[in-house]
Amino acid sequence: MQNHRGTLILVLGILSLILCQPLGIAPWLMGNGDLAAMDAGTMDPEGRGLTQAGKICGIVSIVICVISLILGAIMLLGFGLFAAGAPMH
Repeated sequence: MQNHRGTLILVLGILSLILCQPLGIAPWLMGNGDLAAMDAGTMDPEGRGLTQAGKICGIVSIVICVISLILGAIMLLGFGLFAAGAPMH
């Protein structure tokens, strides 16, 4: 039976929230794989809570990243349209 990586997944999830949102992909994918292995009985299920928490942090991080990118694009487009329509003096 494999050891769980719950602590690692949680640390990566927290770091993705604090430092770098795209890092959230790693705990999300690792969490999915580890939870599937726990369900299959090939991984120690003791770290299920840590794994789920890290996975959720990763998902939240990615959602924040996507929303930030969308809002940034809207702002850039809005400023560009505003600047294009502004009269030149």
